[in-house]
Amino acid sequence: MTAVPGTSVDTPRGPARVRISEPPGPVRAQLLLGHGAGGDVDAPDLTAVHDLAVRSGVRVVLVTQPYRVAGRRAPAPAGQLDEAWTAVVTAVRLPGVPLILGGRSSGARVACRTAVPLGADGVLALAFPLHPPGKPEKSRAGELPTAVPTLVVNGDRDPFGVPEPSASVEVIVRPGAVHDLRKDVVTTATMALAWLGAHGWAD
Repeated sequence: MTAVPGTSVDTPRGPARVRISEPPGPVRAQLLLGHGAGGDVDAPDLTAVHDLAVRSGVRVVLVTQPYRVAGRRAPAPAGQLDEAWTAVVTAVRLPGVPLILGGRSSGARVACRTAVPLGADGVLALAFPLHPPGKPEKSRAGELPTAVPTLVVNGDRDPFGVPEPSASVEVIVRPGAVHDLRKDVVTTATMALAWLGAHGWAD
């Protein structure tokens, strides 16, 4: 594995930061992962997926949004997050290589919303926040792509809820896990890699 230290990428919303890890052999796919609202790209579930994916032939790009680079914890509005993410994906993507967009929580929402406009081949959504805690009537199910293969991995004790599967959306529910997906995180990552492999995007 070859890792490129954090590199700045200019976006319309300020500089984002990317950390690129190249697999030891041929690149089967590229996976971009975004962080949660107040978190960072070193979250346990992102780290576990990153490590397994790189060993399995996937080029992984960890993306830190401009507001976090600037030291703020409160997220920018959705439109600004999508705009910055789109600029990063455009700057770092490899032509001709399958593109998988992903992330956890807020980052998963960004990946879902931008998948079709960016021409992604798939979406990996960890801890997709279906609704604010205690407010199931404010569903975000409409953000899940309907035309792109998508894997959602959520805990059965997640206060943000669990989406329903559909024709294009596969849902894995992790028993005993909450929103941080820390419980048995290696198995969670293994399931995500199995999904990538089933689509030919990982060894």
